[in-house]
Amino acid sequence: MDMKKWFKEAQYGMMAHWGLYSMLAGEWRGKFCGSYAEWIQSYMPIPNAEYEQLAKCFNPIYFNADEWIKLAKDAGMKYFVLTSKHHDGFALFHSKVDKFNVVDATPFKRDIVEELANACAKHDVKLGLYYSQEVDWHHPHGGGYDQFCPCSGTSWDNNWDYPDREKKDFSICFEEKIKPQVEEILRNYGELCLIWFDVPHTITPAQSRELFDMVKKYQPDCLINSRLGNGAYDYVSLGDNEYPDGPPVVDPNADPNDLGGFKYSPYGLYETAGTLNSSWGFKYHDQNWITAETIIERREKLNSNGINYLLNVGPDGLGRIPSFSQEVLRKAAR
Repeated sequence: MDMKKWFKEAQYGMMAHWGLYSMLAGEWRGKFCGSYAEWIQSYMPIPNAEYEQLAKCFNPIYFNADEWIKLAKDAGMKYFVLTSKHHDGFALFHSKVDKFNVVDATPFKRDIVEELANACAKHDVKLGLYYSQEVDWHHPHGGGYDQFCPCSGTSWDNNWDYPDREKKDFSICFEEKIKPQVEEILRNYGELCLIWFDVPHTITPAQSRELFDMVKKYQPDCLINSRLGNGAYDYVSLGDNEYPDGPPVVDPNADPNDLGGFKYSPYGLYETAGTLNSSWGFKYHDQNWITAETIIERREKLNSNGINYLLNVGPDGLGRIPSFSQEVLRKAAR
C-alpha cells in the first residue's frame, strides 16, 4: 500500500496519551502539576521507587479497545496513535526487554497495544504508535540531560533519581531498551501506518538513522515523523497545537530538529497534533475544553493547507475516555 498517498488523504486521526500518569490525573500530594499531566513525574518530581507503586494499582477495568476505536471511526478519523511508551518509561505493551510494562508490572496483565491493534483491524482504522525514543525517566541513562525543558522547568531527564549527569551515557539506554523495544512494537502488532517519535536532543545522527533503518527493515511502508531527529523522517510533525494560517513553506535549509514552525517534508506530508483542553494526559481539574465548532474550524484550516489533524484524547486511570471528549468529537464529525 502507498502509505504516503494514504496519509495525505487521511487528513484526520486520533491520538491517546495514556499511562500510569492518568491515575494521578494531574495532582500529586495535594498539588496540581503544570499544563501537561503526563509530565507529572518530572514536575513534582516523583522518585521512581514511588512512581513504580502506581503500576501495582493500575487496573483499568473499563478499558475497551473496541469502544475507543469505534469512537475514532464515528468521529471520522482514519488512524489512531497510542503512547506505547511515554517519557516515564512505562510500556503499554508486553515488553520482554523491560518488565516495567502493563503485563508484567500491573494487576491488569493485558497487552493494551495488542487489543487496540485488533480493534483497529476490526474497524478498518489504521494503527500508529507513539514511542519516546530518547527521554526515559525510568532508565538511569535516559536522554535529554543536556537540554532545558519548558514543560517541567528543569532538564528533560530524570535529575532527581540520577543527578550526576557526568555518569550518564544515552547509548546505554539506547542499546538496552530503546532499540529492542522499537523492534518489539514493529514486529509484534501487525501493520503500523506510522511511528510517532518525540523530543530528540541527546540522540545522535547515527542513532536516529539506526531507528529509521530498523523501521524500514521490518515495516517498509510505515511512516516516520520528524521528531525522530537529525533529519531522518518521512513526514513533518509541526509544533504542539500549531495551526498555521497558510500552507507549509518548503525550505530544504530549515533545521530538521526545530519542533516548531514549518520544516521541509520530502513527500509533502505534514501533521499537527492538538489537544481538546490544555493537557495531553488526563487532568481532572482541566476544564478548558474546546468546542466542536473549534475542532471543525481547525480541521478545515489544517486540511485546506495540506496538514493532517491528529486530535488527542486523555483517557482516565480506569480506561474511560472522558464523556465530554466523546460528545464533542461526535458532534464535530462530518
